[in-house]
Amino acid sequence: MRNIILFDGKSRSHLLPFTFTRPVSEIRVGILTISEKWRKHTSLPVSYQTQDYLSIKYPIHIDDENTFINGSICPTYELINEITALNIGESLMKGETLIAIKLNKEDAPQFNIDTIATLHHKQLQADNFLEINFCYDIFSKNDLAIREDFTLLTQGRKSAPISSTNGITNEEQIFIEEGATVEFSILNASTGPIYIGKDAEIMEGCKIRGPFALGEHAGLKMDAKIYGATTVGPHCKVGGEVNNVVFFGYSNKGHDGFMGNAVVGEWVNVGADSNNSNLKNTYDEVKLWDYTTERFEKTGLTFCGVMLADHAKCGINTMFNTGTVVGVGANIFGAGFPRNFIPSFSWGGAQGFETFVLNKFYKTAEAMCSRRKVAFDDVEKAILKHVYDNTAKYRFWEKKAE
Repeated sequence: MRNIILFDGKSRSHLLPFTFTRPVSEIRVGILTISEKWRKHTSLPVSYQTQDYLSIKYPIHIDDENTFINGSICPTYELINEITALNIGESLMKGETLIAIKLNKEDAPQFNIDTIATLHHKQLQADNFLEINFCYDIFSKNDLAIREDFTLLTQGRKSAPISSTNGITNEEQIFIEEGATVEFSILNASTGPIYIGKDAEIMEGCKIRGPFALGEHAGLKMDAKIYGATTVGPHCKVGGEVNNVVFFGYSNKGHDGFMGNAVVGEWVNVGADSNNSNLKNTYDEVKLWDYTTERFEKTGLTFCGVMLADHAKCGINTMFNTGTVVGVGANIFGAGFPRNFIPSFSWGGAQGFETFVLNKFYKTAEAMCSRRKVAFDDVEKAILKHVYDNTAKYRFWEKKAE
């Protein structure tokens, strides 16, 4: 392969609201995002074929020979070998799902997943790779994803020393990058590997059961209780009790409160003592809002908590019911359980909603980004303006006000 282009496949709409603000391949599962996995496996740069409004931030690069790969697919060496063996004009399929296709410079700009019927197809032989097709796949498949990324990132390398102040179980499955700080905590890797990223910090009194990943410059607050399989992405701050949650990056859950079987996007802030239910009182299968069908769909899961999209915020003591989806830029507060589907740019809670208008939202986003010394620029504003406009149909209270 010379040039890898990760494309948004048909799973993109099932992965909303997280794919409102990123290509599918920028989803984090395990230690790395899907695009980072492809870069690490192949030692090649990658670009994106994604939605037009995202393409300024996530551009496409076309070369003489181009391998388009489904962005919901996590790489394995067996899969890479099959993709590499493709000739120009050949595609690799898994049933009716396009996995990869190789195109020349002339045909690449016209590539569309709905217009490949005339090409020569090969059926995939490898079947042991991860696919992220639904929001709940992100946390439910995180156990295996952490284990695979741990092997990928640590093979042939030596961990930084682990301080003697810590209680350690199964030390060979614990890897600490240079610059990370871990003191007076318990790290139990008997149930899965533990990876601590560069310049991350685990404060005193934390209890961690693997599999667990802590990204670069991320931190666990004092006395955090972390169950696997949990990922705390780069620049996140997390405390309280957490069980099988994936934090993408730059998000905060810094205080006590339970979060379980959940996904947290970027620039999210969770108020003190907020909790989510991850199990129905009846032990029934959890349903989750799906943007493809625009209704609640069965997940096949008994445990499923909250999906918090980018820039979502919730006030202190917020309670999320089992299987709640919170859209981009929503700001949730007040007593009681809010509804299970909260549209993007909502402002309110169980007592009702109004719209978090863009100029006020921008002010909040700018303030949060500046605290991490990250620019909230015109590119970000344009993406979020597009999401704001295109999710208006879900803000039912706006229609009542007309």
